[in-house]
Amino acid sequence: MTVTIKDIAEKVGVSVTTVSRVLNNRGYLSDSLKQRVQEAMDELNYQPNELARSLSRRKSHVIGLIIPDISHPFFAQLTKHIEYYAYKHGYKLMLCNSLLHRQKEKEYIDLLRASQVDGIIMGSHTMTVKDYVSIRLPLVTLDRQISPSIPFIASDNYRGGKLATDLLIRKSCRKIAYLSGNLRLHLLAKQRYDAFMETVQSRGVEHVVRETDLNGFKYKDYEPLVQGLFAEHPDIDGVFASSDMLAQQVLRECRRLGRAVPEQVKVVGYDGIQAAGLDELTTIQQPIKEMGRLAVEHLLLHMAGEETPLETILPVRLLERETT
Repeated sequence: MTVTIKDIAEKVGVSVTTVSRVLNNRGYLSDSLKQRVQEAMDELNYQPNELARSLSRRKSHVIGLIIPDISHPFFAQLTKHIEYYAYKHGYKLMLCNSLLHRQKEKEYIDLLRASQVDGIIMGSHTMTVKDYVSIRLPLVTLDRQISPSIPFIASDNYRGGKLATDLLIRKSCRKIAYLSGNLRLHLLAKQRYDAFMETVQSRGVEHVVRETDLNGFKYKDYEPLVQGLFAEHPDIDGVFASSDMLAQQVLRECRRLGRAVPEQVKVVGYDGIQAAGLDELTTIQQPIKEMGRLAVEHLLLHMAGEETPLETILPVRLLERETT
């Protein structure tokens, strides 16, 4: 049998209105009354209806988070930090995994709106600018600049691309490959490619570019992509992979081919994720924890109607390890 607020009121010997005031912390209430209501709730195992309470307060204390793929270590670690800081500020997180499907992302946004979330953090971007503006909820994006009017947070992708490419050239690589997600998605991460191309072209370094399909998180497709790269260009002696996961596949392929790393092939990844088998990888480390913290704090500013920075670019760091 479901326990109701009326049952609590009868148990304590007060009105339903009084119990409601205790639950929503409205008006003056004595500590002894609050304790008696709490004891009655515990005894009867009462579970408050959070949706009803949020509607009465006009605030749900729930934040929506839409990311492409929770199985990707970068997004998994980012989600962990976002949840930590959201909870620290008194908010719960509703997580949505879009897999870069436009219809799925739209359905999740509709769900978040119907669930009365207070704001949304977007780490996915498949719809039009008009679609995002029409959400009419406080919105902050991660590593995606959807519109000049929507605040975004990103690491310095161009600087990261420059650091990685300069390192490979400094290590005397004569033919460098760039591996990335699909460049047609026009994400801020494309600036890594821009930095790579400008650097190798200005320095006259031979180079090759390979990219994944539109869903850059199909890990099973990384193997044939990397195998094809080395089969067509066996003289490659440097690889800049735009994610640590792609770099990991490069290391596997080098082992399979008997190509010594870093003696014959030097490899640089991107993200600085914590995952098995990546401790030796030279990489560009994104400030994942700081990105998560600022995403929450900027969204809270936006939700409060306060001025929010529209553009936040965080510094990256080169971690030189055993693969270069």
